[in-house]
Amino acid sequence: MGLIIRSSAIHAAGCYTTTAIRKGARVAEYTGHKLTKAEADTAYETSPITYLFGLGDGEVVIDGHCMAMFINHSCDANCETSEEDGRVWIKAIRKIEPGEEITYDYCLYDGGDDEAICNCGAKKCRGTMYSKEEVRRRKAEARKAAKKAMKANAGKRAKRAKE
Repeated sequence: MGLIIRSSAIHAAGCYTTTAIRKGARVAEYTGHKLTKAEADTAYETSPITYLFGLGDGEVVIDGHCMAMFINHSCDANCETSEEDGRVWIKAIRKIEPGEEITYDYCLYDGGDDEAICNCGAKKCRGTMYSKEEVRRRKAEARKAAKKAMKANAGKRAKRAKE
């Protein structure tokens, strides 16, 4: 299997295959130094781009320095990731044709206020690289905050009406 890095419509550079890849095949391993989440947060505090991959519960990350760090996110991915014995593999979830860009769903779960905007262009793009669960959590949190703000504003209006 041959992988190359070249320009991508999704995000600057992407990883492409030069040969067909069968469904279920390991495409690449995500490798690099392992850091605690706290170490990574400190190291990349001012960096707008990182290549971190969370392991297990996310308290340890791989600081990507490998071919796999160029694999872009897509909401309609042709690969998925799996963690096996502390190693992360990118595996094909369907047959991938030569020349196709390799992608997987990042399923982000941590990013503070960052919107993590998705540029994959898929028909059913969710508009963000956050996982479906994280999108639901963030929407629920926003609804809760809006409800709280509405109550606070209603209280202020009632107070002014009494004056």
